[in-house]
Amino acid sequence: MKVKMILPALAEAENPFWRPIKYSLFPPLGLATLAAYLSPDDEIDLQDQHVEKLNLDDRPDLVVIQVYITNAYRAYKIADHYRSIGSYVILGGLHVTSLPEEAAAHADSIFLGPGEETFPEFLRDFRNKSPKKRYFSAVRTLEKIPPIRRDLIKRNRYLVPNSIVVTRGCPHHCDFCYKDAFFEGGKTFYTQVVDDALAEIDRLPGKHLYFLDDHLLGNAKFAAELFEGMKGMNRVFQGAATVDSILRGNLIEKAADAGLRSVFVGFETFSPANLVQSNKKQNLEKDYIKAVNRLHSLGIMINGSFVFGLDEDDPDVFKRTVDWGVENAITTATYHVLTPYPGTKLFKDMESQGRILHHNWDLYDTRNVVYQTKNLSAEQLKDGYDWAYKEFYSWKNIVLASLKHESDKHKLKHFFYTGGWKKFEPVWNFLIKTQGLNQMLPILEAILSKVQSTQNRPDKAIAPEGFLNPKF
Repeated sequence: MKVKMILPALAEAENPFWRPIKYSLFPPLGLATLAAYLSPDDEIDLQDQHVEKLNLDDRPDLVVIQVYITNAYRAYKIADHYRSIGSYVILGGLHVTSLPEEAAAHADSIFLGPGEETFPEFLRDFRNKSPKKRYFSAVRTLEKIPPIRRDLIKRNRYLVPNSIVVTRGCPHHCDFCYKDAFFEGGKTFYTQVVDDALAEIDRLPGKHLYFLDDHLLGNAKFAAELFEGMKGMNRVFQGAATVDSILRGNLIEKAADAGLRSVFVGFETFSPANLVQSNKKQNLEKDYIKAVNRLHSLGIMINGSFVFGLDEDDPDVFKRTVDWGVENAITTATYHVLTPYPGTKLFKDMESQGRILHHNWDLYDTRNVVYQTKNLSAEQLKDGYDWAYKEFYSWKNIVLASLKHESDKHKLKHFFYTGGWKKFEPVWNFLIKTQGLNQMLPILEAILSKVQSTQNRPDKAIAPEGFLNPKF
């Protein structure tokens, strides 16, 4: 059987104002995971439109397409093409689960939720010529899943080919989270068997890993055993965690001992009212500065996530947020315009209030305003978002933030990581076009090398004058 697996490009990935490097970081791990359930005799072609030109001249028996909100229209067009030539097309992913009726018009079968149980079921049905129109994931487990088909991944086209996921979902349920609806109707957070996760890590070449888990520290017992097992493997890795998990117990120290060198943290907002509105309870009454200091004392760089446009935000929120990030030496900042994704509680609430402006999914990319704002006009929100990115990543602020660190090595790591990520676009574009992106991995590993721990100094990280101290 000939099988085509496709990740269509997100709409913003082809926008001239966006950066190709952002879409050349990670391979389509979800599709490679599903490919492991196919027969060794099947002929599989896995294509990621972000890093290669999509070939539409073939005639596969089965086409599998992963759909996100801002690639939905492109995914549907591709699906319609293959159905017109007789291929059997299945659609799955976040957007399909959120809007199944919309997706079903473009597919022979759709998949709702994770596919580890439903995809093997579909393959049995398909080979027996009795596939169902809809498959829903009610059983949620990662036990006995086959090794990911990493042989299908074109490693040289990605900066971080060693991406890995050892858990599914998240223990928290923020109202704006796109992924929450994906796990509705079953377990919303579950883990691999530790030994299976360690075996997957051991199969990966090189030194660097990037855990794509929504919350790597979400199950403390699993994470502690994973980090213990990773000791001595000589890995450096990046992942995501919450403020609460960083402050609780000694799990973050165990992660650092195992090789954690950079962490994505969802600070999102400094307003308690905004946190309540978003149901982000895990951040309430948490000391952001204490969490930042703890990470810095362990030599861990921070990618802070912030959302603009929540109902309590005012015109000064952009400057306050940027100033706080620079003053407290956040290595990189990821800013978002609040986006009410279909399937989320935020979308349902705003739709019932008549605040959703349109359903043009291409613009639901966290950089455009798609809802009726409060306190800020749509123009203020968009302009403030653009200003925040430009200001935080100015050379002046990159230098200022770098100098906040205690050790010279941490200062240099911060400077080269932040500057390299944002200020050398022509170099990244050249490496992408010449398919030499993966050659930069040793440099990334060097930048992520260990910084000697320093004493935690809460007096050294402060809020700018007039800024709400984020200890609630």
